[in-house]
Amino acid sequence: MSFTVIEQAPARLNRSELAVPGSSARFLEKAAQGAADVVFLDLEDAVAPDEKEKARKNIIAALNDLDWSGKTVSMRINGLDTHYMYRDLVEVLEGAPGKLDLIMIPKVGTAADVYTVDCIVSQIEAATKVEKRIGFEMIIETALGMANIHEIAAASPRNESLHFGVADYAASTKAATVGIGGPNPNYGVLTDPADDGSRDYHWGDMWHYAIARMVVAARAHGLRPLDGPFGDIKDPDGYTAQARRAMVLGCEGKWAIHPSQVDLANEIFTPTEKDIAKAKAILEAMEQAKKEGRGAVTLDGKLIDIASIKQAEVMVNKAAQIAGK
Repeated sequence: MSFTVIEQAPARLNRSELAVPGSSARFLEKAAQGAADVVFLDLEDAVAPDEKEKARKNIIAALNDLDWSGKTVSMRINGLDTHYMYRDLVEVLEGAPGKLDLIMIPKVGTAADVYTVDCIVSQIEAATKVEKRIGFEMIIETALGMANIHEIAAASPRNESLHFGVADYAASTKAATVGIGGPNPNYGVLTDPADDGSRDYHWGDMWHYAIARMVVAARAHGLRPLDGPFGDIKDPDGYTAQARRAMVLGCEGKWAIHPSQVDLANEIFTPTEKDIAKAKAILEAMEQAKKEGRGAVTLDGKLIDIASIKQAEVMVNKAAQIAGK
């Protein structure tokens, strides 16, 4: 372990994060009653320019009047390059003081973007005398943001999570795709010819590098990494495949842009009973080894050591967190 100890963000359950347009009071009410771990109330992409003011009022009413217990509530503000952003913060934070848990900052390009939002939020909290400190979620969805991802991750003590915004990222990098979060048949490899001359074509994951880099930056700074949207809401199998890939790479959860995706994310990012039992067995075996003065043992024919304890503790703690919800 490095001598540099990284402070971890609050351990919020973040298997599913549901996007809800602030322009729809009906959708806001349904979200409060739903099963998502985190709900982000959207003022950005899902809200048309002439609906921004109405959406803010809807969100203020929803925060003040609806029961959000059991959920973490976030709000996605408009980008710093718009004239909507400062009103998003001022109106909602003053209109519903202490009700939000997180602010989601879109299209973060530099650490200064985070600093700017931090400054405004800090002033509003001081003016409203709110003791609860709002955390930040940052969406990495531009080439600039990906280039500066480590500086962004370290930009504020409010930072809690990094998210991969695949659609805008594709546009920013001029990727040859129009899908949102899925694979592309043109991204693949052709095998060498077999003895009969036949060749197989294997699709690849064109987003692997971006997500893996985001996970490293998030974990290096104690933040939660989250995979972003999957656009085809009629393809649960496709969503499941992308979510499982993100889970294997280290993501804690995935966005749901439709309520039908919430249960999928919750199931995928919940450890199975078999995995939990194995993790507990590892902890028990290592505890016995410690009593016997050994640093490593075998369990079911496989070596386990101190690193195994850390992996097992992560899984057991996640299971306890879910049970607590």
